[in-house]
Amino acid sequence: MNDPIPIPALLTGLQLTDSAFPSGYYTLSHGLEGFQQARSVTPSGLPALLHDLLRHSVGPADATALALTHRAVTADDWDEVVAVEQRLHATKLGREARQAAVRTGRQLLDLAGEVYGTAPIERYRELYQDGAVRGCQPVVAAVVHAGNGLPVRQAVTCELFAFAASLVGAAMRLRLTDHRRAQVVLHGAAPVIEETVAAALERELPDIGGCVPVADVMAGRHERAEARLFAS
Repeated sequence: MNDPIPIPALLTGLQLTDSAFPSGYYTLSHGLEGFQQARSVTPSGLPALLHDLLRHSVGPADATALALTHRAVTADDWDEVVAVEQRLHATKLGREARQAAVRTGRQLLDLAGEVYGTAPIERYRELYQDGAVRGCQPVVAAVVHAGNGLPVRQAVTCELFAFAASLVGAAMRLRLTDHRRAQVVLHGAAPVIEETVAAALERELPDIGGCVPVADVMAGRHERAEARLFAS
């Protein structure tokens, strides 16, 4: 039986979700440090917070933008790629969120050009050099996945898992969980990731944008904290 996903494409997806891939995710807590500083999250509440962020923040924003960008790249519609990124960047209201998306996206773009060097990556790089795009991470990730032949559903799944693994990794460094419990939390997020992927694939351009007001408040406090372990 033929595997519907080419093995090289699958390996690329796995490579990009590996915590050893130097995308800059290691510097981010995705708002978790702000919750911890406010004493608004406990080890037992970590799974629920992760699920809420997946459903109402990352899913409607980053995952949706990734899906739309992937389809646009596949259709060779670069005007749509620009439109998706502009809208995604505009929906990131907090300074830390905007800076994190652009910093990790630029890091990924630079590394992807060296590692993969596909035509879509080079086309996006041209747009970046012309100032048409900023280099938001979900959009760059979509370009990389599409250029390497990973189907859109699997691409979105990979990136949502990478987010979940990054947040749980931050939780370990913040002493909100340990290595064993972290794996339980990650496995428990699987149905939510599947749900979030399905929802992202159904959205259109005007739908981009998450809404988690409490997370925005925590991020704002984190920006002004006197001591921080993470950049976001």
